[in-house]
Amino acid sequence: MRCIPFRYRDIKGEQKKLVEVLMINSQSGPGLLFPKGGWENDETVEEAAAREAIEEAGVRGDLVKLLGFYDFKSKQPEGMCRAAIFALHVKEELASWPEQSTRQRSWLTVPEAAERSRHPWMQEALVTGFSAWLENWSNGGGCVDRSER
Repeated sequence: MRCIPFRYRDIKGEQKKLVEVLMINSQSGPGLLFPKGGWENDETVEEAAAREAIEEAGVRGDLVKLLGFYDFKSKQPEGMCRAAIFALHVKEELASWPEQSTRQRSWLTVPEAAERSRHPWMQEALVTGFSAWLENWSNGGGCVDRSER
């Protein structure tokens, strides 16, 4: 499972806010990734997604939506895998985290993130799943205190 961490940032001189997503560097090649990992037997996929966001990217927040399931080719000989992807509304960016020595964080706009995604299926998840959901959520479809934005 993976999550797409996101935040709202004020735009100077404007009333609206910019949405940024957080990506991390890959340890095995070019391009950026969203925090990911497997889950332990004693945790749900939601708990695992939140844990991986802390371990790999050093962020905490609220999982607000399961965006869907995306198939991708595994590095393992078994072939295809399926990842659950969640939207994570970031509330806290940690100064230190378990993988800080090997991971760098990058806050990007959605178009920038799509361009720099390492895998096409991540671009699809970002553009079709996340962006479509975010538009609805930002326009009142979500249950969040709008004063927090």
